[in-house]
Amino acid sequence: MKYHRFEDTPVWQEARLFTSTIYQTINKNNKLTRDYSICDQLKRASSSIMLNIAEGFERGSTKDFANFLSIAKGSAGEVRSILYIILDNNYINKNEFEILYSQICGISCHISNFRKYLIENPRKR
Repeated sequence: MKYHRFEDTPVWQEARLFTSTIYQTINKNNKLTRDYSICDQLKRASSSIMLNIAEGFERGSTKDFANFLSIAKGSAGEVRSILYIILDNNYINKNEFEILYSQICGISCHISNFRKYLIENPRKR
């Protein structure tokens, strides 16, 4: 399938939903919102995933897109690390952590698979 807009790519859609979930998690958690720096970092890292997918797509070249997918994957790793910080500081419970962690790992895997596909099939985006 060829995508004409970044909004059509399943990986961007997943990243968008995840970012929304992160914002909802932060907004409903008074303990977490009081730690402004970690909240800000978590928002920026989760947003960076979908933003880099969009930017890479809009660059127009498969090589650029694959590079920006790499950056998006790095942001997903940053989110995973932040999830440990907020778990260890009791801002979220183990169940919340496991749900968010599972989602971000799925996104990271999807990014990797999409990137691999693009590299192996450079004319198909």
